[in-house]
Amino acid sequence: MSATPPVHRETWSGRSAFIIAAVSSAIGLGNIWRFPGVAYENGGGAFLLPYLIAFVTAGLPILFLDYAIGHRYRASAPLAFRRINRRFEPLGWWQVGLCYVICIYYAVVIAWALAYAVYAVTLAWGEDAVGFFLAEHLRRPATVGFTFDFAPAVLIPLVLVWLTAVVALALGIRRGIDRVNRVTLPLLAVSFTAIVVYALFLPGAVDGLNAFFTPSWAALADPAVWIAAYGHIFFSFSIAFGIMLTYSSYLRRKSDLTGSGLVVAFSNTSFELLAGIGVFATLGFLASAQGSTIDELESIQGVGLAFMTYPTLLSQMPGGQIIGVLFFVALVLAGFSSLLSILQVQSSAVQDKTGWSTRRAGVALGIATAVPSILLFATTSGLYTLDVVDAFVNNIGVVLSAILTLLLVVIVGRKGPELARHLNAVSSLRVGPLWRVMVTVVTPVILTVILVTGAYGYIVDGYGGLPTWFLGVAGWGVLAVLAVLSGVLSLGTYRRQGALTTEPDDTEQLAREVQADRQRALQQRDERKASR
Repeated sequence: MSATPPVHRETWSGRSAFIIAAVSSAIGLGNIWRFPGVAYENGGGAFLLPYLIAFVTAGLPILFLDYAIGHRYRASAPLAFRRINRRFEPLGWWQVGLCYVICIYYAVVIAWALAYAVYAVTLAWGEDAVGFFLAEHLRRPATVGFTFDFAPAVLIPLVLVWLTAVVALALGIRRGIDRVNRVTLPLLAVSFTAIVVYALFLPGAVDGLNAFFTPSWAALADPAVWIAAYGHIFFSFSIAFGIMLTYSSYLRRKSDLTGSGLVVAFSNTSFELLAGIGVFATLGFLASAQGSTIDELESIQGVGLAFMTYPTLLSQMPGGQIIGVLFFVALVLAGFSSLLSILQVQSSAVQDKTGWSTRRAGVALGIATAVPSILLFATTSGLYTLDVVDAFVNNIGVVLSAILTLLLVVIVGRKGPELARHLNAVSSLRVGPLWRVMVTVVTPVILTVILVTGAYGYIVDGYGGLPTWFLGVAGWGVLAVLAVLSGVLSLGTYRRQGALTTEPDDTEQLAREVQADRQRALQQRDERKASR
């Protein structure tokens, strides 16, 4: 079988563009605020062991699977799954729907960070960073519910975020996303490295590092620690909800998939460890300044870390204004590059289904996403809604997506051997029986435990002490709507030329071409050496 990708489908300008985009997607807000807290709450230094095991047994196998599906079937998530089996298309739309919901609330966190980069110039939160964030910035009401009263400090930066995102999306992967990532990723690396270096020389930094790295070996006997490790790797790698599948579909035919995957995975993990060092060094300083311990600080992860604890620290540390601006600019950069990757999953699916141009799909999708984002999360009740939607979408929706991908593609569809051959045909690192065991047995079992545990906890114990009706609407209700829409969207026909007729490349022929290219490269290298 031999064919070409769908007509008019874009490709990355090169392997480096893909790697930069994939790393930019993986390195997001969760690396900076989520990983340090998860590690600390689950055994400190001991958490690194299950974290690394999860990296090998779940992160890399699913990352390679996403790459293989996207690159072999050369399409967005819905069309790629349809090309495997037409009955699998709803899974692709489920992933697109998850991305739609995630980017609606993800953008508002970027908007908060943008506002706080301005606040940091004067340390506008004063002595009460918690009160300032909840009462002044968000204007959060005491009663849980939905309101349509806008918080101006959220509304204005959120509109700016969406305007910028729509422009980048409409320009496409080369003129838009590629160019943005080539600016944001280096700036993020430089700004956050500067923060870490500065933090290491603060009084009390050593205490913070001890809290982060000192192992609590008893924690390894707790199943919840292992579940947390696998859950975080899954969240951090941006796998199994369409991002890496979509990005790899834009790669050229002869692309080193596993080699690129290793670069992306290790870059992401290295940044997480860097973030953990920087955050805990600064928290050690804060605890020292307050004459307390890190255990007694108000919050060490999520919204509490970035917008409550950290601003409190900045008010007390020397050079707090400069470091504050750098920190929140880093959050904006990390968040925006990830936002673009989430949006591209949807844009690619819309283009495949409708045949629309990149610009038309980008503008239409941007408007369709920006409007509910502003109406729901620029309001005074936005924090309540964000908290619930984020928990249910990530802990239930995304984990379910991963399980279904492994179940349908590898077990029911029996595509494991075929995808392994495709990976090996183009990649420098070959996958073998171990990879197939992981994606067929080990990873599905682990993720099923995570899903059942999480769902049971939400059903029995609720979430965050919030009213049951609110969880039903913003949590279970959102997932139910996505399930229905996934089925409905699968009923339409594809209008993009070649969408339903394009066949994947002949793996054996592709392998021969790649091998021939490598032999020519070696021969040219030898000739250059001989000429010297």
